[in-house]
Amino acid sequence: MEKFTKLTGVAAPMPIVNVDTDMIIPKDYLKTIKRTGLGTGLFAEMRYNEDGSENPDFVLNRPAYRNAQILVAGGNFGCGSSREHAPWALLDFGIRCVISTSFADIFYNNCFKNGILPITVSQDDLDKLMDDAERGANATISIDLEAKEIRGPDGGVVKFDLDEFRRHCLLNGLDDIGLTMKKAPAISSFEQSYGQHHPWA
Repeated sequence: MEKFTKLTGVAAPMPIVNVDTDMIIPKDYLKTIKRTGLGTGLFAEMRYNEDGSENPDFVLNRPAYRNAQILVAGGNFGCGSSREHAPWALLDFGIRCVISTSFADIFYNNCFKNGILPITVSQDDLDKLMDDAERGANATISIDLEAKEIRGPDGGVVKFDLDEFRRHCLLNGLDDIGLTMKKAPAISSFEQSYGQHHPWA
């Protein structure tokens, strides 16, 4: 998993509450178990017209936000079904961080397992960041995970809290497999010892 330390990029504003996982990646795109290629289906029902052409009014289709790496969204982001394809689609598109006032629990946990940083802020801070994001490519937002700070284009700073274990995992690029592999020597030692004392096993 790619490490997340600092990120500076364009933030796309999505002032919609209760964005569920079906909105993030519609069920038509769930036939694959690959993590790549899902970016084209991200927000497909809002992003494309019925004939398959792009909806020019959707935020990620606007020139200023086509390369957005940060999403500033309304509360209860990621609610609905527990599909892990949702963070896969965000990451495949290029979104590394989502900022909101609240997240659905399963989506929130899945973000950390896939290298995406979900940041919870107050409504007042979200309003400020939403205002920054609405400036488009002329204004970038910087996120420092080590310092737990979001810095706006005018130098304003928003502090955020994060569970230290999850922070450690993102800073070091550790998903569940990576955490297990760090214990490989202890696992190997146990297997050898167990085999010696239980040769019939």
